[in-house]
Amino acid sequence: MTKTSETTGWKLPSLVGRVLGPVLDRTIVFSFDRTGYLVHRSQFREDDLDVDMQGKVCLVTGANAGLGFETARALACKGAEVWLLCRNAKRGTAALTALRRDTRNPHLHLEQVDLASLASVRAFAKRFARQRVDVLVHNAGVLLDARSESADGIELTLATNVIGPFLLTHLLLPRLRAAGKARVISVSSGGMYTQKLDLSDPQMKKRAFDGVTQYAFTKRAEVILTELWADRLRGSGVTCNSMHPGWADTPGVQSSLPRFYSLMRPLLRTPAEGADTIVWLAVCPRIPRKTGLFWFDRAPQRTHFLSRTREAHADRERLWDLCRRLSGIGA
Repeated sequence: MTKTSETTGWKLPSLVGRVLGPVLDRTIVFSFDRTGYLVHRSQFREDDLDVDMQGKVCLVTGANAGLGFETARALACKGAEVWLLCRNAKRGTAALTALRRDTRNPHLHLEQVDLASLASVRAFAKRFARQRVDVLVHNAGVLLDARSESADGIELTLATNVIGPFLLTHLLLPRLRAAGKARVISVSSGGMYTQKLDLSDPQMKKRAFDGVTQYAFTKRAEVILTELWADRLRGSGVTCNSMHPGWADTPGVQSSLPRFYSLMRPLLRTPAEGADTIVWLAVCPRIPRKTGLFWFDRAPQRTHFLSRTREAHADRERLWDLCRRLSGIGA
């Protein structure tokens, strides 16, 4: 397989990175952007990614572009069997063609899956023939300008970012357990730091719709669900972690946040840099027992900067119950 390029290029001296890192992290802007990545990268162990993934079965949602595409590329370069789960068949086919050409990995596959559709998720889980899943990456997500609902009557942001991935994880649990040491990785966002888990109106039926707020709410929910999955699966061999990629130059950012993109474009991380921690969580041999953590640039992070965003234990369980009810898997 060809060598992935996620760690190539100029690298800051490690000592300088240790000094600058804590300073820049307090600014947020210069931590989440490419400056932060270059500083944090000085602390990376490059041999963490020197892993042969042949024989491993990896599923990546939203793999046709951006972080998902780069994650699929990196795993394919390491020899993994990679399944691209994409909503748009045309874009998925183009991504599959490009990855086969670039990586020369014959074990790449495409499945059309719409995470906003419970029927689509269930149909995929039923037809998926592999008996094991080693890595499941929940990357697909949407940030919308206007409120709309899925075919199941669920607000589309919640359906795509939370309910669909929850159902997919549930349906694949037997195959995740069968892998022995499977890893489930959820791609959240630094935007979740601004939101509390407010379940009074999770589908924004009563309030004026705000796409950014709803997106951040669902990204907060993803982090909490990761922690809940980790607790429930502890000792099973399945680990669950979430991460945020910082500010990366992806098609999703370009289309959903055009003003932010226009302003920050010179400082944005490349898609490969944004995907680095996803790949690291998927392959690193040093973290097989790390579970229930929230990661940024290969380091565990706190999940709250503000006391007002902290949720009660009862709300965490209410979120779990909401996901079970909306996904149709019972109480």
